[in-house]
Amino acid sequence: MKYIIGVGGVTNGGKTTLTNKLIKTLPNCCVVHQDDFFKKPDQIEVGDDGFRQWDVITAMDMESMTNTVKGWIENPVKFARSHGVPLSSASQVADTDQQIYILIVEGFLLYNYPPLLDVFDKSYYITIPYEECKRRRCTRQYTVPDPPGLFDGHVWPMYLKHRREMESSGFSIECLDGLKSKEEIYNQVYESIQNNLLNRL
Repeated sequence: MKYIIGVGGVTNGGKTTLTNKLIKTLPNCCVVHQDDFFKKPDQIEVGDDGFRQWDVITAMDMESMTNTVKGWIENPVKFARSHGVPLSSASQVADTDQQIYILIVEGFLLYNYPPLLDVFDKSYYITIPYEECKRRRCTRQYTVPDPPGLFDGHVWPMYLKHRREMESSGFSIECLDGLKSKEEIYNQVYESIQNNLLNRL
């Protein structure tokens, strides 16, 4: 059985932290990080707000990301091996349909790209309020540092815009409170995944 989990949400909300905890505990689990599909800086347009448009869907090669997800769907065992993911011994010999293979797709604009929406079996979305998000963002070190005013002038407005689009789409998402402890969020998601998997067996 193949099972695909979306972990989306606001920048600095805890998506990668949650994903990294899940990878360690879920069987035969691979991950695709949306951040790995950002285009090169010289390909990122400058918007009317004066900032490079990093926080929009066109800043990423979503076609390539979708193809990567499809590669996992076509052959999760081959995908896992090519990405150095250890598989349980049973999964290497048994029929694929008898084993559980999990893919986590993690990113901040997962649910704003229609070609990806049909692949998710379960979708989570982490939210945190403006003040906490800005505080966390200011403490992070990025490869391309944030220019002054980027958070208020571009990052937060784009988050609100994309969240409204996502909510108006009617796509089924379970929202998570990013102010809860890392352990609480993990336990909530892990239990939810276990229940979903049991219902599908």
